[in-house]
Amino acid sequence: MTRIVAVHGVLPSYRYPQEQITGMVAASCRLPREDLAVLERLHSASTVTGRHLVLPLERYTAIGGFGVRNDAFLAAALELGREAVQGALDQAGLAARDIDLVVSTSVTGIAAPSLEARLAGELGLRPDVKRVPVFGLGCVAGAAGLARLHDYLVGHPDEAALLLSVELCSLTLQRSDTSMQNLVASALFGDGAAAAVAVGSRYGRAPDEDPASEGPHIVATRSHLFPGTEEMLGWTIGDTGFHIMLGADLPDLVRGQLGGVVTEFLADHDLKTTDLASWICHPGGPKVLDAVREALDLPARALEATWRSLAEVGNLSSASVLHILRDTLAGERPLPGTPGLLLAMGPGFCVELVLLRW
Repeated sequence: MTRIVAVHGVLPSYRYPQEQITGMVAASCRLPREDLAVLERLHSASTVTGRHLVLPLERYTAIGGFGVRNDAFLAAALELGREAVQGALDQAGLAARDIDLVVSTSVTGIAAPSLEARLAGELGLRPDVKRVPVFGLGCVAGAAGLARLHDYLVGHPDEAALLLSVELCSLTLQRSDTSMQNLVASALFGDGAAAAVAVGSRYGRAPDEDPASEGPHIVATRSHLFPGTEEMLGWTIGDTGFHIMLGADLPDLVRGQLGGVVTEFLADHDLKTTDLASWICHPGGPKVLDAVREALDLPARALEATWRSLAEVGNLSSASVLHILRDTLAGERPLPGTPGLLLAMGPGFCVELVLLRW
């Protein structure tokens, strides 16, 4: 089985309480009084208490068009990506030259050459490293990225692979967009990055390595795409950059469809939801998380780590589930041998499931 040996999350240095971000959005979007009350209500109901942003708060009220935003994305994404990768490698006890495959993902900026290509020389990745940059998976990409590492390592059990996620959601704020979708997004999304290192089942282990430090194993994965839901979540692209698509029916879709997908996946491994010791779930937002809990009939405490992450840093798109996995690894881990499930949802509309064994 694939073994996750390190997960490292990083956040930008600028952090602001939710109330200050609410004020910035109101000023940026020049909301009339009636819409201001809606914005304040949405931000308060988000359960987010503060977020990290890649720029000082005052910069957002006058930030330029798509080119300016993307330049800011590139500069900050390389800095945060470098820190995330190096932290994960150090934690894993590996050098960059030990990595055979890199999967990188972001849906909040465009880079060609891609981020991992721009970082390769500085980090010390080998010239023959295999690279898979991913765009378009959005929030699901943290879970999907781990799943794709597993797919690769099953066929290359002697190798090591790296996942890099960088999401700078604040740079996608649309000042001229007063739609409900944009206001909801302005209440939830923050900036951050994360990297994870995984190794194949035959990858060498130092003789004195503590087995308790191994990290969880990936047992199996499953992808599921819900037909006819392409307009439920994603971006439309305009002159000023990314405009969010966020369907009001998304929680209902999760509530009605997620349970069957998860139940079937677990049953294929002779498991039920009640057998799982841990749930590592992407924090889509309060309504989505309530729908996840109802769909899977989970006790409130099952998603405690997810709710805590949402409150402290907001929704970091693909990086969020990796931050929650990191927090789970750093906290009181489930008992060895017990199963857990890592899951995320994203544009498509789709869900990615990763079955873990601690």
